[in-house]
Amino acid sequence: MIVKSLREEVLEANLELVRRGLVIYTFGNASGISREQGLVAIKPSGVPYDALKPEDLVVVDLDGKIVEGSLRPSSDLATHLILYRAFKQINGVAHTHSSCATAWAQAKKEIPCFGTTHADYFCGQVPVTRPLRPAEIRSDYEANTGQVIVERFKKLDPLQFPAVLVSGHAPFCWGESPSAAAHIAVVLEEFANLALKTISIDSKARPISKHLHEKHFFRKHGKTATYGQDNT
Repeated sequence: MIVKSLREEVLEANLELVRRGLVIYTFGNASGISREQGLVAIKPSGVPYDALKPEDLVVVDLDGKIVEGSLRPSSDLATHLILYRAFKQINGVAHTHSSCATAWAQAKKEIPCFGTTHADYFCGQVPVTRPLRPAEIRSDYEANTGQVIVERFKKLDPLQFPAVLVSGHAPFCWGESPSAAAHIAVVLEEFANLALKTISIDSKARPISKHLHEKHFFRKHGKTATYGQDNT
């Protein structure tokens, strides 16, 4: 039953990326992990989203061995697996080539926090990885993509920075569930777009103050959060 429910949740996360206009054709993918079983469900490679069914999702172990499914998993599987192994707090990963966030990745620029929309989700600017070296591209490209993300996060908390721009590539996002990862992908595209518009209005625009940034971030995250309702 865990595998069935995981497949259904991962399918819904993939379809959310489509509904929000973050993917075209077969671009992008979302996955989820059952930490209890050590199993990952991910979109199959090259299958159109409108044809996807829960049983199409490929289930693998953390070494990438297929446990259930007759289709090939996403070509980005190795990247997802490295993120799950390195970031124990996350249970979902979403990868898109959404236009604005990808534009920042292609420019190899971190997204500055110009306003509180961004500050609600990230405790700083959206980080970008270093470019992969030629040898890293030639061999184990997808795994090395995961490794440069992990390298970038040596001093960052992945829950305080729930996405990264892979230099020259596109964003990877994550969260405590597949749906949370898809949510981050949606809001990342929104404030990537806002940042582009901000610098088009004023090329000398500067990020908001640390005080305002931290006020907005920590009222939604951490032990002192006050945003939303008390579920106790």
